[in-house]
Amino acid sequence: MSDKNKFAFGKKNYMIMIGGVLVILIGFVIMASDSEPYGFGFLGLTLGPIVVMLGFLIQFVAIFFNDKKDPANK
Repeated sequence: MSDKNKFAFGKKNYMIMIGGVLVILIGFVIMASDSEPYGFGFLGLTLGPIVVMLGFLIQFVAIFFNDKKDPANK
């Protein structure tokens, strides 16, 4: 395989990234579903942002994850 066709990440990295994006979207849905005015309830101020930050941490892990068994990471 030539260097031109080689991807920056392996398949597991992309799967983890997709999971992180889904967690971020779930966090925004949680924040939007708060019934308090202007989102000042528990869901809008506490749980939603924690879930979004967890999604960004998953993205961080996806970038630095290195699978030794994956031939695309060589």
